[in-house]
Amino acid sequence: MSSLYQLWRFENVLEPGQFAKGYDRLYAPKVGYVTGDLDIHDVAIDATGRPVFVNTLFGCLATVSDRHSFIPLWKPPFLSRLAAEDRCHLNGLAMDNGQPKYVTSVCQSDVADGWRDRRRDGGCVIDVTTNETIVTGLSMPHSPRLYRDQLWLLNSGTGFFGKVNRQSGEFEPLVFCPGYLRGMSFVGDYAVIGSSLQRENRTFQGLTLDDNLQSRSAEPRCGLYVIDLRSGDIAHWVRIEGVVRELYDVVVLPGVTRPMALGFKSDEICRTVSIGPAEDLGSRTSRGTS
Repeated sequence: MSSLYQLWRFENVLEPGQFAKGYDRLYAPKVGYVTGDLDIHDVAIDATGRPVFVNTLFGCLATVSDRHSFIPLWKPPFLSRLAAEDRCHLNGLAMDNGQPKYVTSVCQSDVADGWRDRRRDGGCVIDVTTNETIVTGLSMPHSPRLYRDQLWLLNSGTGFFGKVNRQSGEFEPLVFCPGYLRGMSFVGDYAVIGSSLQRENRTFQGLTLDDNLQSRSAEPRCGLYVIDLRSGDIAHWVRIEGVVRELYDVVVLPGVTRPMALGFKSDEICRTVSIGPAEDLGSRTSRGTS
């Protein structure tokens, strides 16, 4: 999980069958990296267990370092260099067999903050392994995901969820959801999608989403949509009101019914202690000297 200037790994500290105040998982921050404000977006774990994240400020894929803010792994071919200028607003990452495969970008600009001028139709999907741009003409795309041999994504600037035809290079919309869509995960025949309210600034103005909401006499919602992949129907939804106005990502936790996470602003984290398996120092020493 990324914060403003850190990346944290959370671990479940409960034993199987153990509960804490009725919660069946208790996730506590265990390992943190101070990255600086990189505007980290999608985060994944590769086949070696290493975190890979989208470094949006520098427009690249990156990983963590014990000494530096980040280590660059890949950048789009249209960027002339790494610069802290958020040139194209790289944001989404799709993994394939534990390796980065596809990324989404709001545009292919190579100037500082250039993506804001191409929000309506400059979006694209890039194949990381070949540097090929496989889809263009999208509007602020997010959350590319490979599932059942299909590449799915959210064309957020329009409000449509759908899939990419990798042969024709076209986005095929499946269903419209009223909201700014970000965050997607799958379980069985269903996609679970996050939806946010639009910010009242230039970033979210002038998008096709506005027209699509107006034509359907709809208001944007913050919450979750559960989409039946077989029919495109919205099988279920959860609406969130109050202080929460935006969601960025959605993750399905199989077999978990009531999870909880700890932060740093309460005394609970001081009193939450877990003990790892004991090591026999004597036997380890003898193995090392034999």
